[in-house]
Parts: sequence; structure tokens; C-alpha cells
Amino acid sequence: MANSRTKLTPAEYLRSILSILVFFFMLIIMTPIILLLLIFSLGRLSSFVVEKIAPLIVKPVFPVAGIDFKIKKHSGEIHYPAVYIINHSSTLDILTILALGLPRVRFVAKWQLQYNPLFFLLGRLTGQVFIRREKSDKAVQTLKKNVSRIKRNGLTVMLAPEGSRKHPGIIGPFKKGPFRMALDLQYPIVPIYFEGNRELSEGGFLLTKTGSATAHIYPPIDTSDWDLDNLDKKIDQVRDLYMKWAGVTEETNNK
Repeated sequence: MANSRTKLTPAEYLRSILSILVFFFMLIIMTPIILLLLIFSLGRLSSFVVEKIAPLIVKPVFPVAGIDFKIKKHSGEIHYPAVYIINHSSTLDILTILALGLPRVRFVAKWQLQYNPLFFLLGRLTGQVFIRREKSDKAVQTLKKNVSRIKRNGLTVMLAPEGSRKHPGIIGPFKKGPFRMALDLQYPIVPIYFEGNRELSEGGFLLTKTGSATAHIYPPIDTSDWDLDNLDKKIDQVRDLYMKWAGVTEETNNK
């Protein structure tokens, strides 16, 4: 349920419920089509599904919910392959991530999403990566196992350095996993900042206020001079960018 800072009006509750129904309706309708594409292509259309069909599923949800969602590219064309990272503080992030339609992307998601049969089926068939975030050692091992597959197929990967939307502050502490993965893959890091998601929906369900949200896709960050010795410093520098975009300092972040 949304907290006091994002208290919804009755009309917003109704729009939210309708948007949830639209999302699952689109998901159910499109799932057989996705399965047929993946089966007949022997999995070769996985990227097409993520890039083209996933946005088709989620984009009708935004107008029903009363959300004006925009994508702003700060560097022209989107760079890939890369490790994309996002700030994560809202359930709404699920929709905005899928709406991006990023090229050849695979998502690193929490293990519990597989409890939904549709997410389990689609996630496994399209090669998404599910990790147990509460068990950091196993999460790191899972990421390492997928590095060779991602590199071999020229795939892009998206992760949330904060790990979970439930973290202290507007921008939570950054975990090392995404940055170690960038080192192992020898990929640049592309920061994506979701503006407005947190203000529209902080609850654990897709209940949202009406308003605007923007996905800011920033220029790639070169990691060619990164190593294990300077990794912590580099991570802090990237987190500082997110603090700047969020308009907070370390002192005001947790307020």
C-alpha cells in the first residue's frame, strides 16, 4: 500500500486497479504469441521479445494509470553492449524498465519473481537472470556463471546496484555486483536514472499517483581503467552522480 507521502485519491486508486488489470490482461494475451515466437525460432527471438513486445505490453498501462512517461537520451544513441544500472525505489520501476526496449538486454531480477508462473516461464525462456539477493555469495556466483553467456552472445545486462527497492535513503548504498560484472565483461556502464517513480509509487504494489515519470539514459562510463584496487572509489563516484540527479546530499539523503 502507498505510504502517507504518496497518499492516493479514490480516483487514483481506481485508475491504479484498472492499470493493474490492463497489465495482466496484456501479459496473458501476449504470452502465447511470445511462446510461439520463441519455440519456432529456437530462442533466437529472445531479444526481439524484450526489445519490441515487452514495451507493447506495458505502454498501455501508463495512460490508464494517468502517468506521462518519457524517455530522455542524454547521449544520442543508446550504447550497447553495456552494463545498464538503475536507481530502484518503486514497484513502478518494473513497468518503466520494460518500456525502455533496450537493445539485446537481459535483466537481473530477484528470485521471488519466479513465484508468478508467467514471469517464471517468460523469464526462463528469454534468458533473464534470477538471483537470491538476500544471499550475497550465491548472487555473486550466479552473476559469474552468466558472464560467459552474456559476453559470448553480445548481450547487454541491467542491474540495480541498490539491490532492492527497500533501502535506506532516496539513493541507497551500492553493491559491488554490477560493477564487478562490468569488469568481468569489459563493458562500459550506462547509468539510467528514473525520475518521478519514487514520488508516484513507494508501495509494494502497483498503486500509483497520477503524474510524470522520466527515464534519463546517460552517456556510457568507460571502465577500461577500473580494477579491483580502485573499484570502491569508482563505485562511490557513480553513486555520487545518482545523488546529484536526485538532488540530495549524503546529509539529506536519509531524511
